[in-house]
Amino acid sequence: MEEEGSDLQQLTALVAQDFDPVPLQEAVSEERLLELLSEQVAWLIEHRLEYLMSLMYRLDVDERKVDRALSPAAEEPAHTALAKLILDRQRQRAFTKKHYRQQFPENWDWDD
Repeated sequence: MEEEGSDLQQLTALVAQDFDPVPLQEAVSEERLLELLSEQVAWLIEHRLEYLMSLMYRLDVDERKVDRALSPAAEEPAHTALAKLILDRQRQRAFTKKHYRQQFPENWDWDD
């Protein structure tokens, strides 16, 4: 259970780097994080769409999934669908960081 909380904290931290929907001191559930992120994405769609698309590209969210989320035929509102895509991508990043950490030798010299 503790590991699950740690994973959620890492997910929250990754999301907050780009979207800042939640103060990091506030403990939130994943549902609340999705809700806060959805609100932030809705604001970005309304006011800064180009910036949002740039973030999606930088986060490496699959472009086809973004297109489907923005489609008028999509099953859920665009801001909710995009927020879910962002959380899924950030969850993948957190997993990769946790399981594939690069180990540096103790005698590694950064100044060379």
